Amino acid sequence: MSSKTIFITATDTDAGKTYVSTLLLQGLKQLDYQAIGVKPLAAGGNEAGYNEDALLLQQHSGNALLYSTATGAALPYSWFNPIYLPQAVAPHLAAKLNQQAICEQTLNISLQSWQQQQADLCVIEGAGGWLLPLNNQRYLADWVADNQLPVIVVVAIKLGCLNHAMLTIREIARSGCKIVGWVANCVDPQMLLLEQNIADLQQRIAQPCLAVLPLQTKADNLNSAQQAKQLASAVMTALTALANEKY
Repeated sequence: MSSKTIFITATDTDAGKTYVSTLLLQGLKQLDYQAIGVKPLAAGGNEAGYNEDALLLQQHSGNALLYSTATGAALPYSWFNPIYLPQAVAPHLAAKLNQQAICEQTLNISLQSWQQQQADLCVIEGAGGWLLPLNNQRYLADWVADNQLPVIVVVAIKLGCLNHAMLTIREIARSGCKIVGWVANCVDPQMLLLEQNIADLQQRIAQPCLAVLPLQTKADNLNSAQQAKQLASAVMTALTALANEKY
């Protein structure tokens, strides 16, 4: 069985990809879907050599999917994050520091393994923005396009978001990838004309706005369960609509 797969990208680094990905995984659990969250490529981590974002994705994956379908053994961290680089810099530069190349074959093998899990949805979180370099010639976006993965865009709602969002949306469309929808993630407490900016994007972007997420603090989780459920429902509805377009 091959699971449905989506790729989470964003308008920039720190736009909220991990927040949206984990929120989506939490919502899918509430709706009784089995989903996995993975991060193909990560740069920067803790003293133990683990990327914190990848750990969160692993933590919020469905319990039944934390084990190999072939052997029944617990899946290791490297299954969820096959390429890890210790320096918290652009991955292709970190790879040069470590005198290694970012191997797309490793990503392909991992993708095949992820899609073979008995999952209703595989949530793949990207790194940085859409045009994240892998080397001097290739971008992570090229790998996503080669595998025709549907894309969700996280838009960091702050000054400049209109330009950043439209550049990202146009480039994804140019690549031939299908856009499932986008998420407005409010990251700037000083943002002027917040609602007007979101409304402007809603009329410019043809694909649905899957959620508008208010500014979050670590202590503010009062509405996160409901937001998670609403986001997951919107994503599954949009994926169904996208699949129906093919027929």
